[in-house]
Amino acid sequence: MTSPITPYNSATQSKKEQVAQMFDTISGNYDGLNRVISFGIDKKWRRKVVQLATANQPKFILDIATGTGDLALLMAQTSAEKIIGLDISAGMLAVGQQKINQQKLDHKIEMLLADSEHMPFESNTFDAITVAFGIRNFEHLEIGLAEILRVLKPGGTFVILETSNPTKFPFKQGYFFYTNYILPLIGKLFSKDNMAYGYLSKSAAAFPFGAALCNILTHSGFNEVKALAQTFGVATIYTATK
Repeated sequence: MTSPITPYNSATQSKKEQVAQMFDTISGNYDGLNRVISFGIDKKWRRKVVQLATANQPKFILDIATGTGDLALLMAQTSAEKIIGLDISAGMLAVGQQKINQQKLDHKIEMLLADSEHMPFESNTFDAITVAFGIRNFEHLEIGLAEILRVLKPGGTFVILETSNPTKFPFKQGYFFYTNYILPLIGKLFSKDNMAYGYLSKSAAAFPFGAALCNILTHSGFNEVKALAQTFGVATIYTATK
């Protein structure tokens, strides 16, 4: 059995604990580094997620692995009445709360420190659920997906944005070089956690994408599962319903 990819390879901490520690450590410069690493294209991807997630005008939205709240803030511009941003990193949530307060959206967005595999919500609660660049950090993917299915209302929309691996030349080769050599170097230069961006690139390379993740979603009980490749396949948006 292959060992799970973790940020610190700690024998005393679970993947979940290591991921929380990692994001707490890099939370202060995460937004800036994210823009540099993705060349700002991640903003376009997030806008597409919002468009897909809010197509049916959901009133109650859950954004899992919300981080510093970028996606939640975008969804606050829609007709949604309440958005809950959930994350296991208190550091990331604190940065997100500052952004929410600055935009005076605390009446519409609530930041919640909680575990996506054991969420404190009743079944059939949310009209739409999103996860942007967080699902590969789940310690137990199937458990997390089962929880998402549980709290999503029947007919509700589930949208994932996640990195993927280009399969065509020359994007495949260019992406491999960038994620394995350039991205970790940028992380080391600008982040006080030298291992964080190495983990992010390794976990992205190993995580199932495209048809493989669609199959996992289908087997987890989701319907109408689709994969929409973005920017030559360096990211993919997945849509599903309950």
